[in-house]
Amino acid sequence: MQPDRRSLYERRIGVFVLATLCCLLWGSAYPAIKGGYAMLGIGKTDIASQVLFAGWRFTLAGAGLLIFAAAVGRPVLAQGARHAGQLMMLGLTQTAIQYVFFYIGLAHATGVKSSIMNATGVFFSVALAHFIYADDRMSGRKALGCLIGFLGVIVVNIGGGNDLGLDFTLLGEGFVVIAAFVLAVASIYGKQLSRSLDPMVMTGWQLLIGGVLLTIAGTVFGGHIDYLDFQSGALLTYLVVLSSVAFAIWSLLLKHNPVGLIAAFNFLVPVFGVGLSAAFLGESIWHWKNLAALVLVCGGIWLVTRAPKPA
Repeated sequence: MQPDRRSLYERRIGVFVLATLCCLLWGSAYPAIKGGYAMLGIGKTDIASQVLFAGWRFTLAGAGLLIFAAAVGRPVLAQGARHAGQLMMLGLTQTAIQYVFFYIGLAHATGVKSSIMNATGVFFSVALAHFIYADDRMSGRKALGCLIGFLGVIVVNIGGGNDLGLDFTLLGEGFVVIAAFVLAVASIYGKQLSRSLDPMVMTGWQLLIGGVLLTIAGTVFGGHIDYLDFQSGALLTYLVVLSSVAFAIWSLLLKHNPVGLIAAFNFLVPVFGVGLSAAFLGESIWHWKNLAALVLVCGGIWLVTRAPKPA
C-alpha cells in the first residue's frame, strides 16, 4: 500500500473509531440516567430532583471541559459582553431547557423507546435547515429519510395486544421528542456561534451555564439527592466524563472532517441506546415494533445524512 493511501486509510479508521466511541458514550446515557434514578431514589414524579441530577452532571462536565480546553491552550474567556450573552442563551436552550424535557421524559418512558424517539432531532434539524440555509435545502432523498424516520417513531408507539392505538404519553415520549426539537433549534444557533468561538470552549460554557441553571432550579423547587454513595457517585462521574469526552472528541472530528461524514454516524446513537438499555435495564428489544422502529429510524438518519453523489 502506498504511503499516502495508507495514511488516508489509517485516518479513516481513526475517524471511525472515535466517532463510534462518541455514539457509544451518548447511547449509554439512556440506561445510565435511568440507573441513576434508581440508585438515588428519584421517582417518576420527583421532577425537581431529576432536574437537580441533570444540573450536577452538566455543571461538572462543563467545568471539566473548560479546564481541559485551558490546559491545551484554548482561550476560555468570553470575548466581550456580546459573546457572554450568546453563551448564556446557548446554555439556557441547548442544555437547561433541552435537558429539563429530556430527563423528565426519560423518567416516564423506557430507555429503548427514548433512544428511538430522541433520534427525531436529526429529522427536525434537516427540516429547519431547509428554511434557514440556502445551501441546505430539502431534497427528495432527505424528505424520504424524514418520512421513514418518523414512520419508525409511529411504529414504536403502536399499542400492544389488540390495541391499535398509540402507547404515547406527553410526560414520557412527548417530552423526549420536545427535547429533540429544542436541541435541533439550539444546535442551529450553536452552529452560528461556532464560526466565531472555539467549538470546545463554546460547548464547555454551554454545559456549565446550563448545568448551573438546572442546579439552581432543581434546588429552588425542592430537589434533593439523598442516596449518594460510592456506586451512585461512580455512575454520576461516568455521566460527567461521558459528556466531556464525547463533546470534546466530536468537536475535534467536526473541525477536521466533512460535516456530512461525521453526521452519518448519528444513526449509531439509537442503536447503542436501544442495545444498552436492553442489556442493563432488562427492557425488551426483540418485540417486532422495537426492531422495526430501530431499522426505520436508522435508515432515515442514513438517508438524510448521506452525501449526495457528485454531478
